[in-house]
Amino acid sequence: MGFLIRMAITAAGLWVASELVAGITVRDTATLVWAALVLGIVNAVVRPIAIILTLPITLLTLGLFLWVINAAMIGLVAWFLDGFQVASFGSALLGAIIVSVTGWIGNGFISERGRYEVVMMRRD
Repeated sequence: MGFLIRMAITAAGLWVASELVAGITVRDTATLVWAALVLGIVNAVVRPIAIILTLPITLLTLGLFLWVINAAMIGLVAWFLDGFQVASFGSALLGAIIVSVTGWIGNGFISERGRYEVVMMRRD
């Protein structure tokens, strides 16, 4: 269940990116779901290898190079899927920032077990 929720969050981030960034286009909803699934697989398999290989530059840039890696992962997904297109690296970089922020916000409401969480504060 947690995987599906996180995939929906990623799909929402990709949709927001396609709406806000002129260079990212998604053909239809099915392509959006496939793009979210492929991005999840690419992030699980390829991204850790890319992070290890670029560790020195990531340390020198204080982690900002991770956005470049995320943009490359979005570009890789666009290369795999026909209906998902990214016009340039700049578009992929802006899309990566939007998908990262959307995922960060969305995952803030999801527990480690993949359940929806609500944090309530009481006043005494």
